[in-house]
Order: sequence, then C-alpha cells, then structure tokens
Amino acid sequence: MLGESRRAAFGLGADKRLARKADFERLLREGARRTRSGYVFFVSTRAAGPPRLGILVTRKHAARATVRNRIKRCIREAFRLEQAALGTLDVLVRPPLGARPGVAMLERLRELFSGLSQ
Repeated sequence: MLGESRRAAFGLGADKRLARKADFERLLREGARRTRSGYVFFVSTRAAGPPRLGILVTRKHAARATVRNRIKRCIREAFRLEQAALGTLDVLVRPPLGARPGVAMLERLRELFSGLSQ
C-alpha cells in the first residue's frame, strides 16, 4: 500500500506519456521544432489535460541498452520536475548523439524544459 501511493505521487503516469505511434508521428509532422543545446524538442499544445512526454533514443545515441535507459530516465525525471510549468504541451525529446546521462544532463534538461513553456 505504501509503495503504491509513493508511485502515484512521484511517478510519471500513463496520462503524462505519449504512447501511441500516431501521437509521435503527429508531433514529428506538425509540432514546432525547437533545438536547444543539441536537444531537439517537438512541441505542440492541446486544448486540455496534463503535459505529455515522448522520448526518441536510438542505438545511434548509445550502443548499450543500459546507457539508453539511463538517458531516458534523466529525460523523464527532468520532465517530472518541470511539468507544472509546461501547461498542456505535448513534448517529444530527441537528445544529442553521444549524450552522457548524469546530474549535468538532468540540470540542463530542467533548464530547457522550463524554457519551453515561454
């Protein structure tokens, strides 16, 4: 019971993720493309609802799956911490090739996410 409430309070639920292929394609086709510090953001506004996140990380970004997963964790955590300021945006993030997961990446992504809503 305790673990479930913590997950709900601190997790990134399904309502805040872009999961369908059609959503990814719509953002890639119609979203506003913003490039900041090598990160590419595809952004689109919606009428209502929480901000939603999609992540594009391929083997070109990192050959090892563990590194790709750590990159995705950093992106999700930065989004989770900055989601209150994003409003009703759908955001698709593609990190730069050779990005290294860590504290520096997390801090930089937080700055970039906070600047997206402006």
